[in-house]
Amino acid sequence: MPPTPVSDLLFRGGRVFLAAGAFAEAVLVRDGRIAAVGTESDVVRLAALGHEVVDLDGALLTPAFTDAHIHPVLAGLERARCDLSAVYGLPDYLERVTAYAGSHPGRAWIEGGGWDMSAFPGGLPHRSQLDVVDRPVYLIQRDHHAAWVNTRALELAGITRDTPDPADGRIERDPDGTPSGVLHEGAMDLVGLLAPRPTPGDLHEALLSAQEHLFSLGVTGWQDAIIGSYAGCEDPLPTYLSAAASGALRARVVGALWWDRTRGAEQIPELLERRRSAEGLERFRATSVKIMQDGIAENFTAAVIEPYCRCGGTGLSYVEPALLGGYVAELDRHGFQVHVHAIGERAVREALDAFEGTDPANRHHIAHLQIIEPSDVPRFARLGVTANLQPLWATHHAQMDELTIPFLGEERSGWQYPFADLLRAGTRFCAGSDWPVSVADPIQGMHVAVNRTEPGGSVHADYPTAQTPFLPGQSLDLATALTAYTAGSAWINHDDDAGSIVPGNRADLVVLDRDPFTEPAADIWRTRVAMTFVDGQEVYRR
Repeated sequence: MPPTPVSDLLFRGGRVFLAAGAFAEAVLVRDGRIAAVGTESDVVRLAALGHEVVDLDGALLTPAFTDAHIHPVLAGLERARCDLSAVYGLPDYLERVTAYAGSHPGRAWIEGGGWDMSAFPGGLPHRSQLDVVDRPVYLIQRDHHAAWVNTRALELAGITRDTPDPADGRIERDPDGTPSGVLHEGAMDLVGLLAPRPTPGDLHEALLSAQEHLFSLGVTGWQDAIIGSYAGCEDPLPTYLSAAASGALRARVVGALWWDRTRGAEQIPELLERRRSAEGLERFRATSVKIMQDGIAENFTAAVIEPYCRCGGTGLSYVEPALLGGYVAELDRHGFQVHVHAIGERAVREALDAFEGTDPANRHHIAHLQIIEPSDVPRFARLGVTANLQPLWATHHAQMDELTIPFLGEERSGWQYPFADLLRAGTRFCAGSDWPVSVADPIQGMHVAVNRTEPGGSVHADYPTAQTPFLPGQSLDLATALTAYTAGSAWINHDDDAGSIVPGNRADLVVLDRDPFTEPAADIWRTRVAMTFVDGQEVYRR
């Protein structure tokens, strides 16, 4: 069981961000809840004798962050394997892979991930580059929509020039038809399912490692965007159920149950049973359903209306649009929230069409939203659909400038990440990281939402145009971005007593090391979390 919180805890000496740009001077916490908010002189009078003081020393106290789209168990596994996310470029990737292989001689497979498409000509590495390792290698791309494998892995999977592409994926090939070593989308399973499976102990440790990391970033709640088996990854549902039942899970989590795109409405009774399996747990609920409607723009699987420039094709709609609306309507009738992955403008439109007539009380949302055709922007507010933002991608990084804009064309490139347009149209926001696709730090996401430039320390920060604002007219102010990561994401998780600092709410709080509202916007990324509290109990101190 978690420790008993200090009875009275007084935060003073700085500013308090309440929600939506409102501030106070002090907060009193009692028995894990917000007891009082206001001026320091008023709040101090209410504190019991012997209360503990947290001196903000001029910095900012905020509600704790909730990540509305994240994959912590997967991220925890990748951190324990061959992790390429902190380096960039083929030489550094190969150095990491060979070092990992040398230090793990007993591993039958070399697994990991985090490589970036933009590090390779045309976005495509090659199997031969990994043949320096004498064992099968399976490395998931940073976006988790492709895998890079070596010749040995292809041989073990029996993948040859005669192997057909699966319906929901593509095998990249050399000019003579030989598989080149990149497997897109559903083709990842052709190799990924052969790799050794993580044990329940591995998954438990991955979750706890991820939770510790997220607490260090001020994240005390999240929505796990895939609770099911996807791209060779294990279903994390048993891990969450066990951790929640034992008390090891301190964060509050909503699981988005994976919609199997090879099946239809016949899977809904199974989803209902999976939801029931979490009933009665305080820290975990399986009340959302995740539908992946398309892929990503960089490999041309994002569903677009007009064909991609240079290469043609309009991407993939993983769920037949004519059927999607019926599935969403039935899930809505059962009280599920529906969480849709949509990157291309056609996928966004298909998702909005499916949400017509649904109950806004279920708090449906669409994540990623890279491209939105302008006439669809007002539909979010009209339908009561929340925009789930992943701001970190809205910059002039290499993947954007070299692998996206040239294939979208000038007009459609200008429709990307239209945060300000959505805000002006009255859209409700939540926000997330998609970690391990991107770093998990909400502060870095806020920096991009405000500046539309790469934050310092990013692997792309030194790219020639990384500090040139990307569509700067779509920037948000810091209060709006911070509210999306706090009140907005707590709301999407139906955590209605979190996300804002008001009396009666849970004391899930974050102390920053400065007040970013008083510093230049270009320096938001420098902000760090100093302390994190769950129910008034300290779970992290820098």
